[in-house]
Amino acid sequence: MSGQDANGENGRGEAQSPEPVGEGPDFTAEQVARGQALRRQVLPLSLASSAVSLALLLALGLTGGGARLVGAFGTAWAVRVVGGAVTLVLLGEAAGLPFAARGRVVRARYGLVTQGWGGWAVDRLRGLLVSLPLALGALFAVYALAGVTRWWWVWAALGAAVLTVLLSFLAPLVFEPLFNRFTPMPPGPLRADLLALAARDGVAVRDVLVADASRRTTALNAYVSGFGGTRRIVVYDTLLSTADPREVELVVAHELGHVVHRDVARGTALGAVGAAAGVCVLAAVVSWDPLLHAAGVRHFADPRSAWLLAAVAAVGGALGGPLTALLSRRVERRADRHALDTTGDPATFIAMQRRLTVANVADPAPPRLAHALLGSHPTAAERIAAARRWAAGH
Repeated sequence: MSGQDANGENGRGEAQSPEPVGEGPDFTAEQVARGQALRRQVLPLSLASSAVSLALLLALGLTGGGARLVGAFGTAWAVRVVGGAVTLVLLGEAAGLPFAARGRVVRARYGLVTQGWGGWAVDRLRGLLVSLPLALGALFAVYALAGVTRWWWVWAALGAAVLTVLLSFLAPLVFEPLFNRFTPMPPGPLRADLLALAARDGVAVRDVLVADASRRTTALNAYVSGFGGTRRIVVYDTLLSTADPREVELVVAHELGHVVHRDVARGTALGAVGAAAGVCVLAAVVSWDPLLHAAGVRHFADPRSAWLLAAVAAVGGALGGPLTALLSRRVERRADRHALDTTGDPATFIAMQRRLTVANVADPAPPRLAHALLGSHPTAAERIAAARRWAAGH
């Protein structure tokens, strides 16, 4: 790893004695039980929240309820579009709010929450202020097109693809600063090592930033965001305050692996294609007369069909969720391999996985079915086993 001298010292004091890579218990029984207990409390809340939100969409989208709700805003076309966006966003937020609040209470009991209720409420409000304009813009575009051409879905698909790419560029510049404050990492050995890791991978980064995650959580994380001149390494202040610098480097090496393998660019391109294809499928489904009749509208161009549109989109998203999770796990495994290849330090990789799992109160080996359907990352047990296999092969 960068920052080491010929004696194996890390340039920041005494040399760190690596943990053995051999087989053995990675987590104590108490740590495993703690992670399992949190999962058993949080997972049902997450599933219930998704089920209630979907049930709300189906109940109003596949009946005349949604049309009547939007129609109550008035008879003018623009007013009904606004009504569709406002009701979808606000009622969706209301449906998920009790589960989010309960989940926050549970996580607080495990020491994962540092933010007060006031700050949490402000964050929820910020989320609404982001999602509402996006929903308004999307519905105005869709229904304006549907009102003037029978080929509206072609233009809507193109617009969805462009919007997906645009949001990927805007997220680190516009949306991330709404929820976190970022400060440049002070000059020093760690910052130099992180920049050296990026340079070794041929990744140009604008800066290394520290996110003030500690005002919300004790969870540990780091990531690389942005494209081209906006790319930066972001490290949670919680990670800096608890992890060994070599472990921080391993986390960042994993994130740089996503850049090296163009995971963000590929994900954005795949998302754009998926969004365009999704719009085409949506257009075919929401134009089906039996569904329009059930929704209480005569044709899709009527903005009162907004709840039908959202219901069909939600069903498609739910069906595609397991495939998305599968692809995500494959991408994460490749980034893990990159971190190991780059640093050649499986012992620290294993130590890092232990620290992340314990600090985030994660279940090291959750049930296989639940993980297959919902897990976006390999389990801690899988990642540690992969590191040991890497060590055995090198």
